[in-house]
Amino acid sequence: MPAPSSHQRGSAGRKPTLRRPAPRGPRTAPGATAGPHGGSRRADPHGRTTGHRPAADAVGAGAVADAGAPAGPLARLWRRLEGEPGSDGTTGYYMILGSALALTLIGLMMVLSSSAVEAISRETSSYALFLKQGGWAVAGCVAMFLMSRLSIDRLKRLAWPAIGLAAFLLILVFTPLGISVYGNRNWIGIGGFTAQPSEAAKLALAVWAAQVLATKGHLVKQTLHALIPVLVPGGLVIIGLVLLGRDLGTALILVLILVAALFLGGARLRLFGVAAAAAAAGALIMVAVSGNRMSRINAWLGLNCDTEPGACYQSQQGLYALASGGWWGLGLGQSRQKWNYIPEAENDFIFAIIGEELGLIGTFVIISLFGIMAVAMYRVAARHDDRFVRVATGGIMAWLIGQSFVNIGMVTGLLPVIGVPLPFISYGGSALTFALMAVGVVLSFARQRPDPSDAA
Repeated sequence: MPAPSSHQRGSAGRKPTLRRPAPRGPRTAPGATAGPHGGSRRADPHGRTTGHRPAADAVGAGAVADAGAPAGPLARLWRRLEGEPGSDGTTGYYMILGSALALTLIGLMMVLSSSAVEAISRETSSYALFLKQGGWAVAGCVAMFLMSRLSIDRLKRLAWPAIGLAAFLLILVFTPLGISVYGNRNWIGIGGFTAQPSEAAKLALAVWAAQVLATKGHLVKQTLHALIPVLVPGGLVIIGLVLLGRDLGTALILVLILVAALFLGGARLRLFGVAAAAAAAGALIMVAVSGNRMSRINAWLGLNCDTEPGACYQSQQGLYALASGGWWGLGLGQSRQKWNYIPEAENDFIFAIIGEELGLIGTFVIISLFGIMAVAMYRVAARHDDRFVRVATGGIMAWLIGQSFVNIGMVTGLLPVIGVPLPFISYGGSALTFALMAVGVVLSFARQRPDPSDAA
């Protein structure tokens, strides 16, 4: 019998051991070498490495932070507000949708509460205004859903037809179809149907200005001539027509939309200084030529409360309502000031009724919902590279959030009474419908993933 070999002698007396395979390193492309952090360096035909590409697990928030991103609670909060780049936008979508629907439902409830007493005193149904507002709310929700299903390219193509239609409707105000309300000719009426064309102009201006600025691209920063297509139709035509109708409050909101669009579109900062001086001069002229506006400014400053009976009446009654509400309010439907004490209780001064019936907590809820909407719209704008999406979202946010705080400042006495309603809550069918349509536009941006090829 032959003797076993040395290899056989070494392995016959013990059990075979199982060895784990060595961990494989990161895969590298042919002609590439592994780099630090598990990435790879590509080599050119001469053997020189051309650059480092980090591994997939090194790309993310942690890698960005390690690369020198600011740390701390404020930086983390800011990154959370912006969201993850390239995310699907689900969080922002439902934040915007939820806050808009919540504000609309609260508005319907408060319109019923604030208008029922005056409706009975006019010998009409206490549900008359509520039913009208409810019908507009349903129409607005349908329009919001339809707008949210439009693609970004379709919204871009609708920009010019929208601004043309808005200008046409504003011109109709000066025809026999126009209606004057409290000295402002800003309504049109056909049969029993009335609407406010300036509400359509707000949405049209935000979308149209975004399309023009996105088309101009970086020329906006290089030359002022690139801004003429925005300033002439948007500033002179749209805002000019509203000023001819003597509606200074709506004109200020349109100016706010245009300024936000220009700022986000990349216009030079010196332009805003000149525009601010021109706007201030124009506002002073509009106030000087109108005794009603001058009286409101004097009432805001407290100069004519004793000399002009009724000049400070509306603002004082609004403050009384807020003061009597306390922390928790008098209870839903229990307002005293709505008994023909506050003019336009269901419209411009509905925030005072909210404070009286729902208290300081109720007003905080309203402000919080607008804050949630603002944060969500910012997230939508931050995750997109398309200039059109950023500018349009910023313009709509400036409109809805800016107008809400102008109304709240007006009711609380921080600003003069200029007749600006509270979005989603004040009574007004056309205002509610177009505000919901604007939300639908932003929802369309939120539901579509950003395309890096769209970056301007």
